[in-house]
Amino acid sequence: MRRSREVPAKGFSPNRSLAVFSTEQVFSPSRNLAALTTETGVIVSKDKLNGSFGARGFTLVEMSVVLVVIGVILGAISIGKDVQRNAEYARIKQKFIDQWALSYNVYVQRTGYPPGDNQQQPRWMVNGANHTSGLAAGVISGGNMVGAAAALNSICHGAASATLADGQRSAQDGGAGAYDLRELMSKAGVRMPPGRAEGSEDRYVYLDTNGNPQEIQVCFQWNEPATDAGAGNVMVITGLTPDLARALDQMIDGKADAWEGVFRQGGITTGGAANVAGVEWSANNTHTTNQGSAGAQNLGANLDESQVVTLTAIYKMNQ
Repeated sequence: MRRSREVPAKGFSPNRSLAVFSTEQVFSPSRNLAALTTETGVIVSKDKLNGSFGARGFTLVEMSVVLVVIGVILGAISIGKDVQRNAEYARIKQKFIDQWALSYNVYVQRTGYPPGDNQQQPRWMVNGANHTSGLAAGVISGGNMVGAAAALNSICHGAASATLADGQRSAQDGGAGAYDLRELMSKAGVRMPPGRAEGSEDRYVYLDTNGNPQEIQVCFQWNEPATDAGAGNVMVITGLTPDLARALDQMIDGKADAWEGVFRQGGITTGGAANVAGVEWSANNTHTTNQGSAGAQNLGANLDESQVVTLTAIYKMNQ
């Protein structure tokens, strides 16, 4: 039988291959990476070609960009706090104060008289059914109404705030002839703002600039003519920090003036002066609850942990 001859693989020569391997295939980082760059199109840095793979430092441009970004973030956080507070104050006006003014107007339109007035003989006075003192015999309203204040004046829900303007507190808590604001609105089918919670629609809670909770309460009353804080049927708003009071005044009247417009500071007195504009609200956010109002320009205790003093506002209703 004829034996077949084994033919080695084409091009294979043990001696030649070992020679080629020894002279051409010895590993050289620079040469082999350069060849890899040429053949595959991969770009290899000079440092890597030299066998150096260590991390390099940041350039001045890169560091400057990072510092600018950090500054922008910190500035946005600082500004964001003020933006958030302004948004909360706008929400208080739109969702609470304005909605209570709307509820008052709906009540008057639906019943034909203000809350607490006499249906048979309307006086067009809040709590008018209890206004008798200071009026001439047989006069229910009209004529000279100066001095026509009554003991039962403000209509609130529950216990009225101790800072109710002009010292006029409602005695509706079990008092004779007293009215409850929530009951009056409910009987007339008037929808009230959500407020703080169910049953506390006349109240709203927020945080002052020191992070302490403050409660706003809404009442309604009639002020006799010549009342500096505003005469006629008014909404009484207690629990306003000085910056919130100024913000509401600015949004409602277009300027923060404690003695002009339909939104004024409760209990303010003019001393007989007339048409004096530019009266500031009588406190600022450095004054504490225990310290009380110490003047708009005077620096108070200014403690971050203290509760900010609150003021009372009078918001004149249009009917």
